[in-house]
Amino acid sequence: MNKRRSLWNVLLLTTVIAGVTNETARAASASGTSTAGSGKVARSGAAHVSASGASVHRTSTARATPLVSRHDPEQLSVHASHLKPHGAVVSMGQAMFQQQAPGTNPMKALATMPGIMFNSDDPQGTNTWSQQLYMHGFQQQEIGMTLDGMPLGEMTYRNYNGPSSPTTAISSENVDRIDVSQSAGAEDVASTNNLGGSLAYVSSTPKDKMGGKVTGGFGSYNNYHTFVRFDSGKLNSSGTKFFASYMRQDAEVWRGFGEQFSQQVNVKLVQPIGNDSNITAFFDWDDLHQYTPQDESPQMQQELGYYNSNYYNGGTSGYITATNAANGHYPGYLAKSGISDKGDAAYYDGGTNVSDVMGYIKADLALTNNVRWITTAYGQGESSQTTWGLPIGNNGAGYDPSYYTHLNQTYGYTSAMGEIVKEPSIERFGITSKVQYNVAHNHITGGVWYENNAYSSSMSMYAQPTVLANGQLSGPVTNTLSHFTNPVEGLFGQNYNTNTFTAFVMDTYNPLPNLALHFGFKALLNTTRVGDGYLNQYYYGNIGNITSGVSQTIARPFLPHVAVDWHFLHNHELFFDISENVHTYAESGYKLSNSPFAVSQASYNTNINSDHPEYDWTFAIGYRFTHRLLDASVYAYRTNFHNRLQSVSVAGQSVQNASGYAVLNTGSVTMNGVDAALTLHPFTRGIMRGFSLSNSVSYNHAVYDNNFNYSGTGASTAGKRVVNYPRFMYKGRLSYAYKRALFYMDGSYTGARSYDYTGDYNIPGYWMADLGMQYRMGNMARYNKHMGFMQDVTFSFNIQNLANQHWIATMGENGNAMTGGYTNQSMLFGAPRMFFGSVSVDF
Repeated sequence: MNKRRSLWNVLLLTTVIAGVTNETARAASASGTSTAGSGKVARSGAAHVSASGASVHRTSTARATPLVSRHDPEQLSVHASHLKPHGAVVSMGQAMFQQQAPGTNPMKALATMPGIMFNSDDPQGTNTWSQQLYMHGFQQQEIGMTLDGMPLGEMTYRNYNGPSSPTTAISSENVDRIDVSQSAGAEDVASTNNLGGSLAYVSSTPKDKMGGKVTGGFGSYNNYHTFVRFDSGKLNSSGTKFFASYMRQDAEVWRGFGEQFSQQVNVKLVQPIGNDSNITAFFDWDDLHQYTPQDESPQMQQELGYYNSNYYNGGTSGYITATNAANGHYPGYLAKSGISDKGDAAYYDGGTNVSDVMGYIKADLALTNNVRWITTAYGQGESSQTTWGLPIGNNGAGYDPSYYTHLNQTYGYTSAMGEIVKEPSIERFGITSKVQYNVAHNHITGGVWYENNAYSSSMSMYAQPTVLANGQLSGPVTNTLSHFTNPVEGLFGQNYNTNTFTAFVMDTYNPLPNLALHFGFKALLNTTRVGDGYLNQYYYGNIGNITSGVSQTIARPFLPHVAVDWHFLHNHELFFDISENVHTYAESGYKLSNSPFAVSQASYNTNINSDHPEYDWTFAIGYRFTHRLLDASVYAYRTNFHNRLQSVSVAGQSVQNASGYAVLNTGSVTMNGVDAALTLHPFTRGIMRGFSLSNSVSYNHAVYDNNFNYSGTGASTAGKRVVNYPRFMYKGRLSYAYKRALFYMDGSYTGARSYDYTGDYNIPGYWMADLGMQYRMGNMARYNKHMGFMQDVTFSFNIQNLANQHWIATMGENGNAMTGGYTNQSMLFGAPRMFFGSVSVDF
């Protein structure tokens, strides 16, 4: 299918019928979460389910942390769901997101919660290459994500069934809240990868009165952020209303040279029908162009320092330096270093170019007082080009002289440099539909989800100019943030077509107002067919073709979920949760994921009978106590994770000789963990009543159950801890709110992380501190009657990495070594101390 025509069809469809619904009120009906918005621990005693199906909590007014004013909604609510209890559901709202620098990924705010770790090499967490989320030992590819119920697929670079990150689906300023389920239940979540829980993004509602919001942000390294939103207010007697917003983010990378730019448009329309029904449409367009950072190894960190980066410097001199390095003539600092592989220590450039259009239309209809029908149709089209400069080398000292010889003899190619461009694209359409029925003390929900996803993955080599004898270039250097056309040759290609169908039934029974008993299950059927395979034998070696002409079907008719939620005595709550879930096979290009399809045909044929879908059982129990002076909680869990798929290569093979590359079933993982949190707000009156102190600790004992064995080569991994995730984390916040002012300081400790599977090399732990201040002036009419159109003006100031800590952020983005990770180039440095300020005006 023609890409441009298909993308236009998606654009046309989503423009006409795209939608996201207002889940702010409806989410309470659908998932049982509190609609108090964002806040600390919801002060809920005995809870009951209302006639509409929403869970009702006796929630006090907001107290101190981390509030701007005592009349704001609470910012972090922790509660067990009473309509659909599936372990602790934690809701974090817009007020908390607004405390970050403008444009910051909301996941960075989620990382203040126990058990969650979010890493990114940039201070705002927007670089899609470096975004890394872990929750109770599970990485983002194993966490389900939705936007107002629309599935967002796996969060991963070069994603195959959704946007690469929720930030490309909705601007952070338009996120009303995120509901976090840290257990693997949530059978009604439209996801095939929620082994480790789910994140449900909920978009904000268009306002009833005409108005808007303008935010201007600025910061270190020429960081500029602009957000403009217009709310129509109610346009007619039926209540029709919409909002439209534009976001622009522009900054320079903090190490090296290059920009990180994105712009985004969101439009949301709500059409009420009667008193308790509505149709909602949403449209998202996102355009992202970012230079990606240089991947590092511990050896490179030690030898080259914290600011090592690519050769690209915005001019021709950086390209000439990269060409010289490709020919074995390294710059002085690199030549004098002890780097074992100097040709791989720096590349010319690397970039990400992504364009997304997506959206859906939703009908949320109250058929009777006790029956509600919610149906959503959605679509997405995405095209991307992710690049890196290839040092080919023409004297045998570079990357692979045999490939250079092929290019020279076949095409007359003479440059020592090329540009590798991966060009995946997505076209997906789907529908979700569910019916909720309240009868007696039962709250029954059943529904289905169907999606068709056409995913194309390819990689090509594009030309770059030759450095002539006189030092001039034979042509212009292609900008990595431009659109690449006319490749020299293709390197691999695959087309996937996937049909996914799930159905679920669940019932929550309330024998007492303060007791909820839940049982449900999900059935899943997923079929993927792979075709049009091509693998360049000159580039990869004579290993045969990539997997093609095959299909796999995954059927799981019964994935159960059982939960109990009991509010006993006064302000005490106890819950437990048991669930099973499965992860369907990932999809990607050659060697780009742990997918059994991302290998040669020979490797696929050898290992497919032993490769099985990953699945897990999770057992969780929690206790929570809420009081006007303190909030406390404990959450303990055990997860048995089976059929762990892992991509592996035989030691000693070159990067391009992939004959030893395979994706294998490497056994199981056992995780036992506990989170404990305590928030103190000891002053109930006087000037100190806005004081609050929060502390949490997390411990996760996650180990591999099996030794690794491949082609007779064994590695002792049984009992070794899981890579990239710490066993211990501490997080604390000190905050003080007085009238319209807010001050807070966050401190955290992230423990040591294992960098290889045998545990031979560990990345040390680190402390991190951030500081923030806000002042809200309120309605400007109090200062000047002619300025009354400005409903509120807010000034913010943030310092991130207050102590200017040198630290390792993302780990394992290129995979982890089996053993001896000292030279493994798969980690990214975290940003140094940075300053941010902003002014926001509400109209």
